[in-house]
Amino acid sequence: MARPFISAIGAAGTLALIPAFTAALAAVDVDTYRELDQFMDVFERVRAEYVEEISDEDLMRGAIDGMLASLDPHSSFLDETGFDRLTTQSQGEYGGLGLTVTLEDGAVKVIAPFEDTPADRAGVQAGDYITHLDGELIFGGTLDEAVEQMRGTPGTSIDITVVRPGQDEPLEFTLTREIIELRAVTWEVQDSVGVININTFNRNTGDEVEAAIAAISQSLGGDPTGYVIDLRSNPGGLLDQAIAVSDIFLERGEVVSQRGRRSSDIQRYYARAGDATNGLPIVVIVDAGTASASEIVAGALQDHRRALIIGEQTFGKGSVQTILPLSEETALRLTTARYYTPAGNSVQEGGIEPDLNVPQLSNPDWRDAPRFREADLRRHLINEETVEEDVIEDDLRDDPRFSLTSEQLAEQGIDDFQMHYAVEMIARLARQDPPMRTAAATRRR
Repeated sequence: MARPFISAIGAAGTLALIPAFTAALAAVDVDTYRELDQFMDVFERVRAEYVEEISDEDLMRGAIDGMLASLDPHSSFLDETGFDRLTTQSQGEYGGLGLTVTLEDGAVKVIAPFEDTPADRAGVQAGDYITHLDGELIFGGTLDEAVEQMRGTPGTSIDITVVRPGQDEPLEFTLTREIIELRAVTWEVQDSVGVININTFNRNTGDEVEAAIAAISQSLGGDPTGYVIDLRSNPGGLLDQAIAVSDIFLERGEVVSQRGRRSSDIQRYYARAGDATNGLPIVVIVDAGTASASEIVAGALQDHRRALIIGEQTFGKGSVQTILPLSEETALRLTTARYYTPAGNSVQEGGIEPDLNVPQLSNPDWRDAPRFREADLRRHLINEETVEEDVIEDDLRDDPRFSLTSEQLAEQGIDDFQMHYAVEMIARLARQDPPMRTAAATRRR
């Protein structure tokens, strides 16, 4: 069954495919017939005259990959390996480095490292290009091949070479593979504020957020002052889980809508009655790595004025991918819709603009650090609405609120300025008269 993911081809031979082409030709126009005829001519020429013999399966897989490569960067064919990897990422754990990567013009580009994984701890950053694995050049290969090399038995090491925009020399990292448990949600309490860190949207995320809320209240012996929801470097995941998480904090109303190629292809998703946090103040932290499903949550809470969004402009992936199984071991990941926030705004390219731009002062290079977003991907879907450029550096360069250096923050024991600012913001919101609360909020039992 197809499942939206906010990520039987593999023929045995030509004869098995020709009937499908023949059946399709009856429903196409003359121009399409001409293109298909040309495709079959090329197929037969390559099959018969290429310098080395290539199997029909490899030729057809290559043709499929080429066709999908002409679409947006999030559509792809999932062979046995890719399908198994997607299932693992959305359900469980694996041995690897903890990276979300994409392929851009033959180069492996880092979208984001998962928090507290070997890649994250070593300092691999969004926007880095991985050029070598164990000294071997991987440029021009497939994404599946690169990912398979990076994965492996926990405890084994791998050397990776990274080219980082703005750096004159390549960077070398030696990483030790670990079990990447894909812990969707972690929580803690800071100064009576419940902090919920959502790392990904897998099949358990909604349940784990509800469990975190209950655990925070239990640890405090009552409700916290409010909640900080940390969505930084969250690459997204399952659409239904983004809806479930938004629903937890909303009293009512639309969460998100998705719209396909036809005007009739509109689906709207709504929150059920009841706010599980009883309307307590919420601050959401986002950054350039906040993407896809996490942007749905940020957009829904922002449009309903349920939370204050702080940090940086988000990634801007406003499209929905549907997983269409083709056999028991292969599938098609196809972009089938764009999603829109409750106010009707497309997130594609422009992302979510925070209510308050707050830089990560704990990073001494925050002004010059490269920020990699959807608009930087080749063939990304164009947003017909006006997309504003990220102006956080210019706006905040001389802001006296953000004049502290990373060294000064470290002296005060602050190693995460955005989190520090969010926790203090909750205290300020709670002191308002009356405190910031949603109207008629009721706790869902």
